[in-house]
Amino acid sequence: MLELTWPWFLCLLPLPIVFYLLPKVAPKGQALWFPNAQYLANRQERIGTKKALHLPLIFLCLAWFCLVLAIARPTWLGEPTQVTPSGRDLLIALDLSGSMQIKDMTLNGQATDRLSAAKSVLSDFIKQRRGDRIGLIVFGSKAYLQAPLSFDTKTINQLVQEEQIGFAGEQTAIGDAIGLGIKRLENRPSDKKVLILMTDGANTAGRVKPDQAARFAASQKLRIHTIGIGADSMQVQGFFGPQTINPSNDLDETMLKNIAQKTGGEYFRAKSTSDLRRIYQTLDKLEPAPAQSIWQRPITSYFHWLGLAATFFLALALVSSGKLSLRIGRNP
Repeated sequence: MLELTWPWFLCLLPLPIVFYLLPKVAPKGQALWFPNAQYLANRQERIGTKKALHLPLIFLCLAWFCLVLAIARPTWLGEPTQVTPSGRDLLIALDLSGSMQIKDMTLNGQATDRLSAAKSVLSDFIKQRRGDRIGLIVFGSKAYLQAPLSFDTKTINQLVQEEQIGFAGEQTAIGDAIGLGIKRLENRPSDKKVLILMTDGANTAGRVKPDQAARFAASQKLRIHTIGIGADSMQVQGFFGPQTINPSNDLDETMLKNIAQKTGGEYFRAKSTSDLRRIYQTLDKLEPAPAQSIWQRPITSYFHWLGLAATFFLALALVSSGKLSLRIGRNP
């Protein structure tokens, strides 16, 4: 459905006609002497420009029409759609420590490091969020707020894809990451605060102990879901040939389970990229908190197109007027 934001501006459309119908005022002062007055008197008969003289006027009228219509702001309202926002504040704490570079995951059939797999799955998870505000914390030796809570999931997703191993240091400050999450969510309603913590190791840095941070998070009604990432076996080339090792020896599952249990969250184990995808699908089902449905209608504005059309017709008026003058000058 087409609507005009300011329809009263259409009253300006007949303004050029009003000016045209106003009585002409005779010029005062001395006449201008022109040595070839007969040429001016007979110019239409000699070059047959009756239609050409009206062409610039037509273009000017079209330019005026487009300009007034643009000022009236025509917009197209699409069909109404029902949206049920979930209304959660989700903070994602992503481990960037050195161990995240271990290539024990697969992505598109190719061996890849843990961070690349995590970024790929996180990207899909963020794109599917509707009505949630997403924030990003990265941690290594220290914890940093990479992006505050925002509905701009496109920007958050881009920031996730730009993360690199070692940006926050080589160690793992899990307690500091939880503490930063508590601080960023302390003023939010208690039923809408969620932290998703993804790591592949144990707490090896930071000033806050994970157990202490988890107790404080529980007192603040912050729910923490923890994800332990890393395969439980992989082949490496040793001195005596291929060997099978456990690349997740450093993963402190006991600590991650305690954090989730104390805060009312869940602990998940991701041994592969497919496991990670299933975990985030589960989180997507766990966390939505449906609010009252709202109706939205997509709005398309035509202001800029009409403005360009007005400029185009004005340019045509000037060009046609210039050609007419050139033709007159070439036909004495």
